Amino acid sequence: MGTGNTATILVVEDDMHLMEGIRDILELNGYRVFTATNGVAGLEVLNAQPKPPDLIVSDIMMPRMDGYDFFNAVRARQNWVTIPFIFLTAKGERDDIHRGKRMGAEDYVVKPFDADDLLVAVSAKLDRKKQLDNAWHGEVSDIKHNILTILNHELRTPLTYVVAYADMLHRDADDLSKDDMRAFLRGINAGAGRLRRLVENFILLVELETGEAENTYNWRKRLFSSYEALLYGIQSKYFDLAQEHGVEVEVAVEENLLPVVVDLDYFTAALECLVDNAVKFSDKPGYPVQIQAFQTGDAVAIAVRDQGRGIPPQELENIFDTFYQINREKYEDQGAGSGLAIVDGVVKLHGGSVDVESTFGEGSTFVVYLPVVNDGLESQA
Repeated sequence: MGTGNTATILVVEDDMHLMEGIRDILELNGYRVFTATNGVAGLEVLNAQPKPPDLIVSDIMMPRMDGYDFFNAVRARQNWVTIPFIFLTAKGERDDIHRGKRMGAEDYVVKPFDADDLLVAVSAKLDRKKQLDNAWHGEVSDIKHNILTILNHELRTPLTYVVAYADMLHRDADDLSKDDMRAFLRGINAGAGRLRRLVENFILLVELETGEAENTYNWRKRLFSSYEALLYGIQSKYFDLAQEHGVEVEVAVEENLLPVVVDLDYFTAALECLVDNAVKFSDKPGYPVQIQAFQTGDAVAIAVRDQGRGIPPQELENIFDTFYQINREKYEDQGAGSGLAIVDGVVKLHGGSVDVESTFGEGSTFVVYLPVVNDGLESQA
């Protein structure tokens, strides 16, 4: 925006003498200025520019389209929504000021004003915009870094398994025993499964963050009480991965648990994320990962407990953030950093909560709580 270090400002004012005075003040202080005499003309100027201005200064009372309608029209366009807005208002028009603030205008300048009043307001809004732009670009850079890290390790590792084993099968098929072929096929299946889970997790994250998951949940949710089938199914799915880490996955389900309402696909994905992490974090062979379902008050709780690395206390408040990883460079087997963000989003979608207790070096326990269904609500599920 602008050229070099010069900010670009659009001034919309129907009083020609005042508009020219504002333009002169701003240009004398190094700003590039475009002008328009009403809101309609202001929109035409905006549409004609290859880049939006850095700031808009607009009168309120104008013919054809007043400042309020102009403001709403600007805010309705995605590529203009972040442009700071300063309203010009007549002295004593407090209603104008209050209405402008309620609409979200960044500031106002009361007419008549001297040059310093205008320049201070303009400078303050431009400085704030620059700070927000820098913060936004920093966040985007962090996201890019996280995605590149994931692509570099999380996708490459399972893909290497698939390609390497497939290549050996293709090259040495005539010389391989049946046991060798089965081992290679297991390696291909493991790599393909990990790739599939990564892709499915990213899709689920997008659905959660865009709100699409809420709509899906509302039409797929069902009354559910098949806890044993669910948890033993997850145990079976993670048998091979658990063997790789030298641990067993144990399941315990309390009898006569009350039903809950779930989207089974989403809920299963969340529990699998917890078990996946628990197995991967289990760096003490022989210590089991435990999955337990039990009743507590008006909720059914499902706890996933490992006796692995644990989480440092200072990290606990960040672990549910998307892409967050604890010392990713050291622990490259942790996954994409999306698992706990999925757990948090899915559990909230179900009206539940998730708690974590962890001791660094000793292990972690994640507990998901879902509200039980009262008899009178079963028909609604």
